[in-house]
Amino acid sequence: MDSSSHKFYHVHGYDTREYLDQLFSDKARSIFGEDSLIFPIEQLKKTFQLGHIKGEIMIDLSKGSMIHHLYSACEFFKHIIVLKIKERCIMELKRWVDRRTGAFDWCHAAQLHAEIERNSDQLEDKEGKVRSALQHVVKCDLEKENMTEPIDLPLADCIITAVLLDYISKDQNDYIRYLRKFSKLLKPGGHLILIGVLDATYLTVGKDKFHILTYDEDFARKSLVGEGFVIDRCEVKKRTNVSDFMDYKALIFIAAHKEK
Repeated sequence: MDSSSHKFYHVHGYDTREYLDQLFSDKARSIFGEDSLIFPIEQLKKTFQLGHIKGEIMIDLSKGSMIHHLYSACEFFKHIIVLKIKERCIMELKRWVDRRTGAFDWCHAAQLHAEIERNSDQLEDKEGKVRSALQHVVKCDLEKENMTEPIDLPLADCIITAVLLDYISKDQNDYIRYLRKFSKLLKPGGHLILIGVLDATYLTVGKDKFHILTYDEDFARKSLVGEGFVIDRCEVKKRTNVSDFMDYKALIFIAAHKEK
Protein backbone atom coordinates (compact mmCIF):
# COMPACT_ATOMS: atom_id res chain seq x y z
CA MET A 1 0.00 0.00 0.00
CA ASP A 2 1.37 3.41 -0.99
CA SER A 3 1.90 5.76 1.95
CA SER A 4 -0.39 8.34 0.35
CA SER A 5 -3.31 5.98 0.94
CA HIS A 6 -2.59 5.49 4.63
CA LYS A 7 -5.37 6.66 6.92
CA PHE A 8 -4.97 9.26 9.67
CA TYR A 9 -5.81 8.27 13.24
CA HIS A 10 -7.49 11.55 14.18
CA VAL A 11 -9.47 11.78 10.93
CA HIS A 12 -10.59 8.22 10.24
CA GLY A 13 -10.32 6.58 13.66
CA TYR A 14 -10.06 2.84 14.19
CA ASP A 15 -11.30 0.01 16.38
CA THR A 16 -9.86 1.01 19.75
CA ARG A 17 -10.21 -2.46 21.25
CA GLU A 18 -8.43 -4.11 18.35
CA TYR A 19 -5.58 -1.63 18.77
CA LEU A 20 -5.30 -2.38 22.50
CA ASP A 21 -5.46 -6.13 21.93
CA GLN A 22 -2.81 -5.89 19.26
CA LEU A 23 -0.20 -3.86 21.14
CA PHE A 24 -1.00 -3.89 24.84
CA SER A 25 -2.87 -7.06 25.79
CA ASP A 26 -1.45 -9.79 27.98
CA LYS A 27 -1.33 -12.01 24.89
CA ALA A 28 0.76 -9.40 23.06
CA ARG A 29 3.36 -9.19 25.84
CA SER A 30 5.66 -11.74 24.23
CA ILE A 31 5.79 -9.69 21.01
CA PHE A 32 5.38 -6.06 22.03
CA GLY A 33 5.70 -6.05 25.80
CA GLU A 34 9.30 -4.91 26.07
CA ASP A 35 8.69 -1.92 23.82
CA SER A 36 5.06 -0.90 24.35
CA LEU A 37 4.75 -1.73 28.05
CA ILE A 38 8.04 -2.19 29.89
CA PHE A 39 10.07 0.65 28.32
CA PRO A 40 7.61 3.49 29.06
CA ILE A 41 6.85 2.16 32.55
CA GLU A 42 10.57 1.94 33.41
CA GLN A 43 11.36 5.39 32.03
CA LEU A 44 8.42 7.04 33.77
CA LYS A 45 9.41 5.41 37.07
CA LYS A 46 12.97 6.72 36.75
CA THR A 47 11.75 10.19 35.77
CA PHE A 48 9.21 10.61 38.55
CA GLN A 49 11.53 9.20 41.19
CA LEU A 50 13.86 12.15 40.61
CA GLY A 51 11.22 14.09 42.55
CA HIS A 52 11.03 17.36 40.60
CA ILE A 53 8.01 16.50 38.42
CA LYS A 54 4.90 16.76 40.56
CA GLY A 55 1.94 19.00 41.25
CA GLU A 56 -1.84 19.28 41.18
CA ILE A 57 -2.64 18.70 37.51
CA MET A 58 -1.29 16.51 34.76
CA ILE A 59 -2.79 16.55 31.25
CA ASP A 60 -2.51 13.41 29.17
CA LEU A 61 -2.59 13.77 25.38
CA SER A 62 -1.92 10.26 24.13
CA LYS A 63 -3.06 7.95 21.39
CA GLY A 64 -5.89 5.46 21.80
CA SER A 65 -7.20 4.44 25.22
CA MET A 66 -4.02 3.26 26.90
CA ILE A 67 -3.51 3.97 30.59
CA HIS A 68 -0.40 1.98 31.56
CA HIS A 69 1.82 5.06 31.16
CA LEU A 70 -0.15 6.79 33.95
CA TYR A 71 0.51 4.32 36.78
CA SER A 72 3.53 6.28 38.01
CA ALA A 73 1.90 9.68 37.47
CA CYS A 74 -0.96 9.02 39.90
CA GLU A 75 1.53 9.09 42.78
CA PHE A 76 2.68 12.60 41.94
CA PHE A 77 -0.45 14.39 40.67
CA LYS A 78 -3.83 14.79 42.34
CA HIS A 79 -5.74 15.15 39.07
CA ILE A 80 -5.02 13.66 35.64
CA ILE A 81 -7.04 15.26 32.85
CA VAL A 82 -7.17 13.03 29.79
CA LEU A 83 -7.89 14.62 26.41
CA LYS A 84 -9.16 12.40 23.60
CA ILE A 85 -9.94 13.12 19.96
CA LYS A 86 -12.39 10.27 19.36
CA GLU A 87 -15.56 9.36 21.25
CA ARG A 88 -14.70 5.67 20.95
CA CYS A 89 -11.50 6.25 22.89
CA ILE A 90 -13.41 8.12 25.59
CA MET A 91 -15.95 5.32 25.89
CA GLU A 92 -13.21 2.67 26.07
CA LEU A 93 -11.34 4.56 28.76
CA LYS A 94 -14.41 5.34 30.85
CA ARG A 95 -15.44 1.70 30.69
CA TRP A 96 -12.22 0.83 32.52
CA VAL A 97 -12.40 3.74 34.96
CA ASP A 98 -15.97 2.80 35.94
CA ARG A 99 -15.16 -0.95 36.15
CA ARG A 100 -17.83 -1.79 33.60
CA THR A 101 -18.34 -5.23 32.15
CA GLY A 102 -16.24 -5.76 29.05
CA ALA A 103 -13.58 -3.20 29.95
CA PHE A 104 -10.08 -3.85 28.66
CA ASP A 105 -8.03 -5.81 31.18
CA TRP A 106 -4.93 -3.87 32.24
CA CYS A 107 -4.06 -6.21 35.13
CA HIS A 108 -0.91 -7.47 33.41
CA ALA A 109 0.33 -3.90 32.95
CA ALA A 110 -0.38 -3.11 36.59
CA GLN A 111 1.51 -6.25 37.56
CA LEU A 112 4.46 -5.20 35.40
CA HIS A 113 4.44 -1.82 37.09
CA ALA A 114 4.38 -3.43 40.52
CA GLU A 115 7.28 -5.71 39.57
CA ILE A 116 9.32 -2.81 38.22
CA GLU A 117 8.64 -0.80 41.38
CA ARG A 118 9.18 -3.94 43.51
CA ASN A 119 5.94 -3.23 45.31
CA SER A 120 3.48 -5.96 44.33
CA ASP A 121 1.71 -5.75 47.71
CA GLN A 122 0.08 -2.48 46.64
CA LEU A 123 -1.15 -3.67 43.23
CA GLU A 124 -4.87 -3.20 43.90
CA ASP A 125 -4.26 0.10 45.65
CA LYS A 126 -2.32 1.32 42.62
CA GLU A 127 -5.21 0.59 40.24
CA GLY A 128 -7.55 2.40 42.61
CA LYS A 129 -5.30 5.46 42.61
CA VAL A 130 -5.20 5.55 38.83
CA ARG A 131 -8.98 5.34 38.63
CA SER A 132 -9.41 8.08 41.23
CA ALA A 133 -7.06 10.38 39.34
CA LEU A 134 -8.72 9.73 35.96
CA GLN A 135 -12.05 11.36 36.69
CA HIS A 136 -11.76 13.95 33.92
CA VAL A 137 -11.84 12.60 30.36
CA VAL A 138 -12.50 15.42 27.91
CA LYS A 139 -13.18 15.50 24.17
CA CYS A 140 -10.81 17.78 22.26
CA ASP A 141 -10.54 19.23 18.78
CA LEU A 142 -6.93 19.72 17.76
CA GLU A 143 -7.75 22.40 15.20
CA LYS A 144 -9.53 24.79 17.58
CA GLU A 145 -7.63 27.57 19.32
CA ASN A 146 -9.05 26.25 22.58
CA MET A 147 -8.89 22.50 21.98
CA THR A 148 -11.43 21.76 24.73
CA GLU A 149 -13.96 24.50 23.88
CA PRO A 150 -16.26 25.38 25.60
CA ILE A 151 -14.25 24.11 28.59
CA ASP A 152 -11.28 26.20 29.72
CA LEU A 153 -8.74 23.93 31.32
CA PRO A 154 -6.41 25.07 34.09
CA LEU A 155 -2.77 25.13 33.06
CA ALA A 156 -1.00 21.89 33.87
CA ASP A 157 2.09 21.25 35.94
CA CYS A 158 2.96 18.47 33.52
CA ILE A 159 1.82 17.15 30.14
CA ILE A 160 2.45 13.64 28.94
CA THR A 161 1.96 12.83 25.28
CA ALA A 162 2.51 9.25 24.16
CA VAL A 163 2.83 8.63 20.38
CA LEU A 164 0.00 11.04 19.52
CA LEU A 165 2.12 13.60 17.69
CA ASP A 166 3.52 10.81 15.52
CA TYR A 167 0.09 9.82 14.21
CA ILE A 168 -1.63 13.18 13.78
CA SER A 169 1.22 15.08 12.08
CA LYS A 170 1.25 14.87 8.30
CA ASP A 171 4.71 16.45 8.15
CA GLN A 172 7.38 17.95 10.40
CA ASN A 173 5.81 21.42 10.33
CA ASP A 174 2.59 19.85 11.56
CA TYR A 175 4.47 18.15 14.41
CA ILE A 176 5.89 21.47 15.57
CA ARG A 177 2.51 23.19 15.22
CA TYR A 178 0.77 20.62 17.40
CA LEU A 179 3.65 20.59 19.89
CA ARG A 180 3.22 24.36 20.22
CA LYS A 181 -0.51 23.94 20.87
CA PHE A 182 0.16 21.30 23.52
CA SER A 183 2.75 23.57 25.14
CA LYS A 184 0.12 26.29 25.63
CA LEU A 185 -1.65 23.99 28.10
CA LEU A 186 1.43 24.01 30.32
CA LYS A 187 2.43 26.37 33.13
CA PRO A 188 5.69 28.30 32.71
CA GLY A 189 8.36 26.07 34.17
CA GLY A 190 6.09 23.04 33.76
CA HIS A 191 7.23 19.67 32.46
CA LEU A 192 6.57 17.78 29.26
CA ILE A 193 7.04 14.03 28.89
CA LEU A 194 7.08 12.81 25.30
CA ILE A 195 7.06 9.20 24.12
CA GLY A 196 7.37 8.49 20.41
CA VAL A 197 8.44 6.05 17.71
CA LEU A 198 11.42 6.81 15.48
CA ASP A 199 11.80 6.19 11.75
CA ALA A 200 8.31 4.74 11.36
CA THR A 201 5.87 5.11 8.47
CA TYR A 202 2.76 3.08 9.32
CA LEU A 203 0.70 1.13 11.84
CA THR A 204 -1.71 -1.62 10.81
CA VAL A 205 -5.01 -1.98 12.66
CA GLY A 206 -7.30 -4.60 11.21
CA LYS A 207 -7.24 -4.25 7.42
CA ASP A 208 -6.16 -0.61 7.44
CA LYS A 209 -2.77 1.05 7.51
CA PHE A 210 -2.41 4.31 9.41
CA HIS A 211 0.10 7.08 8.81
CA ILE A 212 3.02 7.65 11.17
CA LEU A 213 5.31 10.65 10.74
CA THR A 214 8.90 9.67 9.98
CA TYR A 215 11.42 11.52 12.14
CA ASP A 216 14.60 10.86 14.14
CA GLU A 217 15.99 11.71 17.57
CA ASP A 218 17.67 14.88 16.33
CA PHE A 219 14.38 16.25 15.00
CA ALA A 220 12.55 15.48 18.25
CA ARG A 221 15.22 17.22 20.31
CA LYS A 222 15.38 20.29 18.05
CA SER A 223 11.58 20.59 17.99
CA LEU A 224 11.39 20.76 21.78
CA VAL A 225 14.29 23.19 22.12
CA GLY A 226 12.78 25.35 19.39
CA GLU A 227 9.56 25.61 21.38
CA GLY A 228 11.33 26.78 24.53
CA PHE A 229 11.95 23.49 26.32
CA VAL A 230 15.06 22.35 28.14
CA ILE A 231 15.63 18.61 27.82
CA ASP A 232 16.30 16.92 31.16
CA ARG A 233 16.35 13.27 30.07
CA CYS A 234 16.35 11.48 26.73
CA GLU A 235 16.40 7.73 26.23
CA VAL A 236 16.26 5.85 22.93
CA LYS A 237 15.56 2.13 22.75
CA LYS A 238 16.05 0.12 19.58
CA ARG A 239 13.14 -2.00 18.47
CA THR A 240 13.17 -5.50 19.94
CA ASN A 241 10.06 -7.14 18.46
CA VAL A 242 9.53 -8.55 15.00
CA SER A 243 6.15 -7.78 13.46
CA ASP A 244 4.76 -6.22 10.32
CA PHE A 245 2.05 -4.37 12.31
CA MET A 246 4.31 -1.32 12.31
CA ASP A 247 7.76 -0.48 10.98
CA TYR A 248 9.38 1.75 13.63
CA LYS A 249 13.10 1.35 14.33
CA ALA A 250 13.28 2.71 17.88
CA LEU A 251 11.36 4.29 20.73
CA ILE A 252 12.17 7.67 22.24
CA PHE A 253 11.43 9.01 25.72
CA ILE A 254 12.06 12.66 26.53
CA ALA A 255 11.46 14.54 29.76
CA ALA A 256 11.80 18.32 29.44
CA HIS A 257 10.75 21.50 31.19
CA LYS A 258 9.41 24.74 29.77
CA GLU A 259 11.62 27.75 30.38
CA LYS A 260 9.88 30.47 32.38
